[in-house]
Parts: sequence; C-alpha cells; structure tokens
Amino acid sequence: MTPQSLAHRAYAQTAAPARTPRDTEYEAISKITHRLKAAATRQKTDFGGFVQALHENRRLWTVLASGVADSDNALPNELRARIFYLAEFTEQHSSQILGNKATVEPLLEINMAVLRGLRQMGAS
Repeated sequence: MTPQSLAHRAYAQTAAPARTPRDTEYEAISKITHRLKAAATRQKTDFGGFVQALHENRRLWTVLASGVADSDNALPNELRARIFYLAEFTEQHSSQILGNKATVEPLLEINMAVLRGLRQMGAS
C-alpha cells in the first residue's frame, strides 16, 4: 500500500457523518417503536416480550418528559407541554393495555407522529 492509500484509509474511517441530537432521538424512538410493533404482533404467544417492549416505550417517554421539564430545554414552551402530556398519556395508556382495557395502536401512532415530526424538522 502506498502512503496515500494508507492516509486515505485512516481518514475515511474517522470521517463518519456527525450525528445530531435529533438523529439520536429519531433512532431511539424508531428502534423502540419497531420493537413495540413487533412485540404487539406476538402479544398472545410472547406476553413477556410484549410487556418488556411496552416498558421500554414507557422509559423512552419518561426520558423525553424529563428532558422537556428541564428549564434549560430550548424547545418552545407549547411543544414542551405537548411532549410532557404525551408522556403522561403513554404512562396511563400503558397501564390500561396491561389491564386489557386498551390496545397498543395509540402508542404506536404517537411514536410514528413524533418520528414524522423529527424527520420534517431535519429536512428544514
């Protein structure tokens, strides 16, 4: 190998695109939503896996609520309030799901709407 090809190889490995906080949020929400959707299809045969996925989704929304409750959060107050409300809804609705009083679809719809919003903000 030539010195040029070695240099190119070394720099190419570190030249990965920088990830923004929005990218990280999108990826986390996307993964958890995918797991929850997949677990919902197996709910009757793998209830434990479904409960775990539901718990991960609850934890996600707890983290999001903590983030918007922080006084240093730069999001507009109205958006922060909406996210906090969705976190509360997710907590309550998850309990209803576990009590066989509701379905998982509203949680999946909420997550997908957030993903669409994050994607649109990234395209701006």
